[in-house]
Amino acid sequence: MLIGITGTLGAGKGTIVEILKNKGFTHYSVREFLIEEIKKRGLPMDRNSMVLVGNHLREENSPSYIVEKLYARAKGNGGNSVIESIRAIGEVEALKKKGDFYLFSVDAEIEKRYSRIKERKLDSDFVSYDKFVSDEKREMENSDPTKQNLSECIKMSDFKFMNNGTISDLEKKVEEVLNKIKASF
Repeated sequence: MLIGITGTLGAGKGTIVEILKNKGFTHYSVREFLIEEIKKRGLPMDRNSMVLVGNHLREENSPSYIVEKLYARAKGNGGNSVIESIRAIGEVEALKKKGDFYLFSVDAEIEKRYSRIKERKLDSDFVSYDKFVSDEKREMENSDPTKQNLSECIKMSDFKFMNNGTISDLEKKVEEVLNKIKASF
């Protein structure tokens, strides 16, 4: 089984990944894939570089280029896998064609999400609240299939999680969904 994760900034994508990893899923990260590319290109490690490099790779190759690379790694390793940080419509469409794929989306109140990114202290997260909001707006909608369109990816998700509670609350929600998926086999 392959699970993709999309969602708003700081909503809990990584937390769902950790829950799935504890259940034996292998993790593949769009973010880590982009960080490798950013380092190769000698660019600053920030959200702007991630957006620019991601868009460039999709424009140069295909709208699904990044997830196709991660999918190939996942299939090569076998077993249950999770691809984190799906942000473009072309990525979702390509993975849905593979079969045995489920897209999870996660969201939370914006103030809670901003607080979370400040706590996790990743290089790309050291931004003001206003910058956080503007970054999200930039990634939320776009008619170009090679660019981020979080709102459409969220609409395309098979299962939606609202993550305003505790990690334990989210874990229960994920467990319920995994049980639904297993029951459908």
